[in-house]
Amino acid sequence: MTGLNTILIVVGLFLAGGVYSFAKQKMPAGLIVLLSIGAVMCLAAGVMRIQGIWTT
Repeated sequence: MTGLNTILIVVGLFLAGGVYSFAKQKMPAGLIVLLSIGAVMCLAAGVMRIQGIWTT
């Protein structure tokens, strides 16, 4: 697991925590959807780099 994998996964988890927090605060749904898309993209990129599917 390289540094970029770790960074992507940590950022994804941070954004996922933001989704949970924003949902509890009853923020606008569009903002929550946008944040969740970013979280999923970060987590997916980190996992794909771990498994060697996406290499640079």
